[in-house]
Amino acid sequence: SVKPDKAYRRYAAGIDRALSLFDTALEGWADYISFLGRLLKALQLHPPGVSDVPHKALVAQRLSQCLNPPLGPGVHQKALEVYGYIFSLIGRNGLGRDLPHYLPGLSPVLAFASLSVKHPLLAIFDTFIVALDPTALRPALKAIILALLPGLEEESSEEFERTHDILSGLKNAIGGDTDEEQEARDVSGHQFFWQCMFLAAITSPSRRLGALAYLQRHLPLLGPAKTSSKKSNGKTGGYESRLSCHLEAVTSPEPGLLIRCFAAGLGDDQLLVQRGFLDLLVTNLPLDSDVLEQRVAPEDLIKLATAAASVVSRRDMSLNRRLWTWFLGPEASESNQNTGQTSIENMSGHDQTRKRQTKYFRRYGLQPLVQGILKMFTTDTSTSTEQARPFRICLALMDRWEIGGLVVPEVFLPAMKSVWRYEKSASTVQDFEEVLRSAKVFFDGVESGLIWDEISTKLLQATDMDVSNSEPFAQSLHLASFIVRNFNIQEEEMLLEHIPLLVLSLLLKVQALAPRIENPAQPDNLSLANRLLGLVGELLELVPSRAFNALDARNAVLWNYNDSDFGGESKRFLDDMREYYKPHGGHSLPAESKIDSNTIANLLILTALQMVMREMSAVPNGKSLEARIAILDKLLRRVSAASRLDVTAMLPNIQEASENLAAASGDYVQLRGVVSLLSLLDTLHLAVPSTLWLTDYRMRLILPNLITALWPHLSPASPRSNVEAVRCVWKIHQLSIDKKLAESCVSSLMLQTAPNEERDVLNVEGARRFAILWSHSNLNPTTQARRLSHVPGKPKIGSATSSIEGERLLSRPLSLLLDTLNEPKSELYVFTTGWLQSSANVQIILDFLQKHIEDILCLQYAQTGSSKSATAEDEGCDLVECLYYMQSLLNLILCTPRDIWPLLFNQVIGKERNEEPSDPRSLSQRHSEESSSKSAAMSVQICLTRICLKASGGGFGTTHKASLGVSQLQQTATTLLQEIILRSKSISDIHNELESGILDTLAWSVRKPDLPLQVSGIGLTSIWLTQRVRGKSLVLNGNNRRILSADHGSRTSGSTERLEQESPSATQAIPPPALFDILLEGLGATGSRPVLHHWIQFLDYCLPLYSTSIYQILLPLVGRFSNNVETLFTDIQSSFEHQDTKRATPLEPVNTVIELLNGLEQTLARAHDRLVEEQLTESNTKTPEPMQGFFGNMVSGVFPSDASVPRSTTANNRLTVILCFKDAIRLCLQLWSWDVDNLRRDPTMSSSFSYVSSRLKNRARRILEHLFAAESLECLETLIGSWLQTEGPSKYSIPAPTVLNLLHVLDGSRPRNTIPAIFNALYSRTNPSALESERKSTLTTEMSDTDLARFLVEYTRSVEDDAMDEIWNDCMTFLKDVLANPLPHRQILPRLLEFTAMLGCKVDNTGFGENRRRRRELSDLFLRQLTATFTVKPLGFSLENPPSRSQQLANGTARESHEGSAADEITHVLASLLRTLSKILVDSDRITTASTIISTQVVIPTLRWKSFPQNVTSAFLDLLLSLSRIAEASKVWRKDVGEAFNDSRFFCRYTGELATTGWLPLLRQWVISDKGRMTELLSRIPSPTSAGIVFGVGASSARLEADRRAQLNLRRVATLLLAAAADTFIESVGTIQEKLSDLLTATAASSPSAATRAEVYMVLRALVLQTSPIHLASIWPLVTIELQDAISSLYPGRDRDRYNMLCVVHACKLLDLLVVTASDDFQLRQWLFITDSIDAVYRAQGLEPHALVDDLAEELDADAGTSQDATLSTPSTSQTGLRKLLLSAKVLQDIPKDQLLDRAVRPFLRQLSINAFEGTYSMTFFDRQAALNDLLFDIFDDKNLV
Repeated sequence: SVKPDKAYRRYAAGIDRALSLFDTALEGWADYISFLGRLLKALQLHPPGVSDVPHKALVAQRLSQCLNPPLGPGVHQKALEVYGYIFSLIGRNGLGRDLPHYLPGLSPVLAFASLSVKHPLLAIFDTFIVALDPTALRPALKAIILALLPGLEEESSEEFERTHDILSGLKNAIGGDTDEEQEARDVSGHQFFWQCMFLAAITSPSRRLGALAYLQRHLPLLGPAKTSSKKSNGKTGGYESRLSCHLEAVTSPEPGLLIRCFAAGLGDDQLLVQRGFLDLLVTNLPLDSDVLEQRVAPEDLIKLATAAASVVSRRDMSLNRRLWTWFLGPEASESNQNTGQTSIENMSGHDQTRKRQTKYFRRYGLQPLVQGILKMFTTDTSTSTEQARPFRICLALMDRWEIGGLVVPEVFLPAMKSVWRYEKSASTVQDFEEVLRSAKVFFDGVESGLIWDEISTKLLQATDMDVSNSEPFAQSLHLASFIVRNFNIQEEEMLLEHIPLLVLSLLLKVQALAPRIENPAQPDNLSLANRLLGLVGELLELVPSRAFNALDARNAVLWNYNDSDFGGESKRFLDDMREYYKPHGGHSLPAESKIDSNTIANLLILTALQMVMREMSAVPNGKSLEARIAILDKLLRRVSAASRLDVTAMLPNIQEASENLAAASGDYVQLRGVVSLLSLLDTLHLAVPSTLWLTDYRMRLILPNLITALWPHLSPASPRSNVEAVRCVWKIHQLSIDKKLAESCVSSLMLQTAPNEERDVLNVEGARRFAILWSHSNLNPTTQARRLSHVPGKPKIGSATSSIEGERLLSRPLSLLLDTLNEPKSELYVFTTGWLQSSANVQIILDFLQKHIEDILCLQYAQTGSSKSATAEDEGCDLVECLYYMQSLLNLILCTPRDIWPLLFNQVIGKERNEEPSDPRSLSQRHSEESSSKSAAMSVQICLTRICLKASGGGFGTTHKASLGVSQLQQTATTLLQEIILRSKSISDIHNELESGILDTLAWSVRKPDLPLQVSGIGLTSIWLTQRVRGKSLVLNGNNRRILSADHGSRTSGSTERLEQESPSATQAIPPPALFDILLEGLGATGSRPVLHHWIQFLDYCLPLYSTSIYQILLPLVGRFSNNVETLFTDIQSSFEHQDTKRATPLEPVNTVIELLNGLEQTLARAHDRLVEEQLTESNTKTPEPMQGFFGNMVSGVFPSDASVPRSTTANNRLTVILCFKDAIRLCLQLWSWDVDNLRRDPTMSSSFSYVSSRLKNRARRILEHLFAAESLECLETLIGSWLQTEGPSKYSIPAPTVLNLLHVLDGSRPRNTIPAIFNALYSRTNPSALESERKSTLTTEMSDTDLARFLVEYTRSVEDDAMDEIWNDCMTFLKDVLANPLPHRQILPRLLEFTAMLGCKVDNTGFGENRRRRRELSDLFLRQLTATFTVKPLGFSLENPPSRSQQLANGTARESHEGSAADEITHVLASLLRTLSKILVDSDRITTASTIISTQVVIPTLRWKSFPQNVTSAFLDLLLSLSRIAEASKVWRKDVGEAFNDSRFFCRYTGELATTGWLPLLRQWVISDKGRMTELLSRIPSPTSAGIVFGVGASSARLEADRRAQLNLRRVATLLLAAAADTFIESVGTIQEKLSDLLTATAASSPSAATRAEVYMVLRALVLQTSPIHLASIWPLVTIELQDAISSLYPGRDRDRYNMLCVVHACKLLDLLVVTASDDFQLRQWLFITDSIDAVYRAQGLEPHALVDDLAEELDADAGTSQDATLSTPSTSQTGLRKLLLSAKVLQDIPKDQLLDRAVRPFLRQLSINAFEGTYSMTFFDRQAALNDLLFDIFDDKNLV
């Protein structure tokens, strides 16, 4: 101890005066040298006996600052001189005590020192440091090693040997005596030295080359123990003892550091370092060493092998050669050198060497390397490069077959699994493609035998697993399919050898597992087997026919699946296949093939036959049978000798399968079974001679069974499989040699035995199914059929069928159907007449009948002209047949619409038959007889009418099901009533009775239901209504359909015109009240759907009668139509979405929907016609008004009238019609949006789905087109409403793109029509008085003007660019009118800005925009519009009442929703259009003007509003960022951003996304525009001062204000550092250091005070994150001293005035960041704070902690009376595998301030050292983004501001 006497005080004062010189301006080297000279002189004046240095901490700091790299060598030499004097003054003990003060300044010097400096520096280390006591050296040993390693980088340098000697001396100093015996007894010191050396090599890449040089000289040979046998016997014990000592020294206490040292060196970026560490591996650490075998953990050995193998990615031969030597043993290097010898003995020796190398690698290196590569494959990485890395490594390893041949078989399948999994997890398609490219290169390098051996083994093993766990089997199938689909398997060897072998083995396995697959208790087995067969089918598609060319049909037997030798042959094949793929020489190479293609083909065919026959012997499963037959089909088409197939033995099984299918229910599985059998028969038909098909009777049984099985699938109730079933019927017809076989089968299926009949009669269901067969057969028209009548060959499925083929298959069934026209009182008659409504059917049937009649007549003519006359019997048969066909033709004429007459007029035979003259005399005689007996007839007429009314009523059985006779009686009665009413002139006597009876009959027929009676009742009611209005009779015409059109004059159908012309009172007649109820009931009844067509016609006839009350019945009618259509459409959707076909399905749902839509359209057309008539009448009674312009006078809408105008009757009627229109539009839109992508249906039913959906969509589209033609504006608004409802749940929720696509498809909604309609809809809501009455909307669709404007923008975006010339004039006129009176449109002006911008972009993309006048006009409109937007409604009104802070926090974040806010809306719009501003405003002056307007009206009000920064959103920052990227706006935005950034409220709000994606990019642009921002900010930071501060309230307020200003400026500095790119402010680092150094001298009483230290630490954290370590060399002394002072303030009893708890927490955060980043300069100092050596984990017994953090942690735990009562839960690594901060904001945010010490600081201090060591040991990288986000959170945390 030194007594503070006078001499000592004078000595201390001199040193203080010398130190004070440093605070003055030191400008040049001379100033620094002068300062050091004064300091040295002051030190030399120490009193005698004094060995202490006053102010040693400050002295050490100044000396460290004088060793700054930018200073010259002279300054460094002078500083070292002072160091040397101080060390000699204080002596060894003093230096050991004060080493934490002086060593940090000396440690980094050797890395940058000049030659003149290195020698004195090394002398200081050699003289003073190495001589220290081991207890003083131990804590700083790693730092000393790091400080000396730069001297070993160049072996030829002068300082290399001296540095090496110093390190050796340091090793001896730390390890004790150098004597070998002492070394053998105690190696703990050497262990510690080696552990520190390894840690230095791991943590410091820049000093790794020096560490390598030392390891190359001193790392002991760690080879196997057997190497000691080379020593002499007398010295063996001593050698083993020394070896044991060296082994203990480098592997204890933690051998993992040795492994990680090598792993770090092997992964270094420098090629020289990698090569050196590989040499060390080969010489000092071979694979067979005892260290790797016994001491190192298996995980560490895997890490080492992986790191070594990774060097092959460099593709450097020098590295690869060393790697092969390490993997293959020392003999590998010798074998590489001994090349060129060709003698047999040398070749044999070479083979023996290779075998030994392979054995060596298999024993020592194979498993670690394989495990490491597998770990790389299974580890999920964030980048595609890392994911592709193991593939490249494996590819490089394959260059050496001794390694690759053993490694690749182990990793091949995991590699394929890796890329398969990555396909699902890849972030982008490009990433997956990059990995897939690497995988393909690896795959192509693997031998084909190995590939298919692995695949076959995997699949066969999966099939042998427990069937209860099907997941591995499914994964194996997916993997195999993935390989087949994505990789190259087209090599000749694969196609001709391996794929056939795999296919055969899989088929044999499936055949062997057949009992287990067919187990009904495990249905999943069948699905997996089918998927396996699907894979087999994919593989067979790749096999060419030449793979089986060796098969000779002449020398082989028939293929019979019952062959008894098949079992033994298949077993021999499996044995041969195992031998074929048996491993040879350590890797899988196919042996010489023992299996020829003849054997493979035989076994394939026989196995496939057995599978097919086995499946057919049971009840066939459609999917299974289909897969098996597909495989057999592929095989037979590839085998040239397919005629050897024994088809005769197969036919019984096929017959049995067909019988099972015919007996099964009509489900989908049955259909697939039929398709499969047809495919098999087709294949067999091509493979065997055709004589078999004529001679074998079984074929005449099989084909009818298949048609019987297909018959249920022709039902119209199940439209999902109609098309496929029809195709199968035609396929059967093609396969049949007897072309009448299919026809007879179809005819027999149409017939059934009646209960009271002895013969078979046609049933209704059979007729409907025949209609499906007819409609999907695609028969040619008549003219084409005649030309194709003798074309040979089979017709293509889906193409038109020739008349000859159609006649052979459909003639007899068609005749059966036409025979029903002779029985008009049957249900079949009703169906046939409805079916004949199609003109295409009529034309084809007429051709059919005409052809038969012509043939008969031509035959008669030929017989008459010939010499040989025909017999009477033949002539009679021909006449009977002709009469039959003529009667059928007559029935067809009577039962078809009027459209048949033009067809008949064009037919010659029809004209002759129908032009027979009548007898005029008999006609006049008949009229006279009728008039003479008129009175008598009248009495009989009344009687007959009453009898018919009674007979047609429900008196014969209304309570139970009526018999067929009763139904026929009722139909006859109604027919007779029709005749009576038609022939009678007056029936007024029984008018009431007739009315009630007719309506009761019609109502009873609906409720029964009785379809024929309904048709008759409808006809009777129609005739009675005609007579009731005293008009002439009407003939029902199916073509009187109402069509909506814009031409109102052509809307009236023919029947209605006659009704209105012939009877003026027709529209005035009041229909019976019960008629409308019956109409509703008939249209909605389920039983009436087969005759719905008649009800629709009846409705069309009745609607004119309701002309005066049509608006009262319109809503119920439309509702009934809509409900029925929705119900049926739901059933249709369900039938395609679900596999259960047994569910009840409505009869003919598709046709019923079409008919209902027809009725809906007719009803709407009648109502709209009536509405147009009323509007025309009303307009004629009004006084004409002068016409207005395009949109009228704009000012008229500004001051609306206060007087409310009552709505007229016509307006109410129009509203009713419009509401019905909207319902119809929504219904049609729902039909149109039925998309294939939204259905979970079977893809094999795509044809039927396409047919059904296209019919519904086409009908819905036609109705929409008609509705648009009638009411375009209202229809458009309805569609817009549906488009708006896509954003929320709704009954009519339709995808938004569907609505836009529909608008582009409809003929009446082209852009030139739609855009003006949207404008009208907008004006109807903003300024309705400016529109004419007929252009106004009824406003029945709930939407705002802003919604319409948003739709306008989206619709314009979807319009093609070429359509601009169509809408340009309308758009310009609209925009000009809006600008003339913008006030009514103030809410939509932002969207109109976006609309204008969209026009500008589209015009710029087309040649239409080349017109300068148009571009200039658009630019002027945009600028005027931009000005008007803010003039009418300034942004300030939208910024009122901002959300409070509590409201933001309650929402979880401080980010408001953008929707619904006017300010947010306009901000979004402006941000989007600023990106394309150059396309809108081509002139730079206009761009500047627009930017100025946006800045003035948006940016400035937002930034200066009282709620700033709470009103700042991401959209606003996006706007500012877009504005900053416009060159013309550079002067506009910088001032505004600067004012906002300098606002004191800037840091009062934080959200991670808002700061990182908003403010930081914007501030980066701000800094780029002017790099002097940092200098300006630093100039505003004052230095602490205590002058002028008086006591009292004023002093405290002034200090607080100074503190707040300093805090804000420091936070701004930190923010700019984070915002700018890395190393942007390296020129300002010195200034920042000066400012921070000044602020760190602040006290509690200075101004600013010590409260700013937290912000100082934030700036330091920002510097560490954003500045390269090389530019921070001068700042470390300051950081070291400050951190020591801050953390030391936590010691009990220390004064904490300068360091409050908040400052200490931020100091801990800074230390945490420095430890995690682990820069080279800080690693030289971190031993002052933490234990950075192995002592952090393995602390020696009785060793006290020397590190500040560890010592403080123990002191605080002892003072608190507890130890380790709390820990930090923050993980050391993030989810991405990166190291995270231990003391993050997430940990601190929930801890109260008064508990920070106990719950945060103490656990942090306790865990920091061990956490740092674990981070180093894990070799993980630093999570920089997490640290940046944590710092941003602290910067924007306003709670810590003064």
